[in-house]
Amino acid sequence: MAAPNPQLSLNDGAPQSVQQRFATWMAGEDVEGELEKCYGVALAGENDCAAGPGTSCEGTSTVDFQGNAWSLVPAGTCEYIQTPEGPASTEALDRNLPA
Repeated sequence: MAAPNPQLSLNDGAPQSVQQRFATWMAGEDVEGELEKCYGVALAGENDCAAGPGTSCEGTSTVDFQGNAWSLVPAGTCEYIQTPEGPASTEALDRNLPA
């Protein structure tokens, strides 16, 4: 699992339990429980997998917050994660795709 991107934040509606898991993860500590794929949260070259056509997998994203590249995050947090480019998603996004 890639290290968390320090440019990520949570939206105001995140429940306390999500805030705690997110804070633990962002601090670099092990997070207990399941992880989920979260699209659009990785910096270029720091995705865990899936970076679209022509890529092999981990570390192959070429654009920050690439919408079709995912990283693993603590389960339940993705839907609340905000990036400088917009919200994260549990499904691939059509934003910040390489030219």
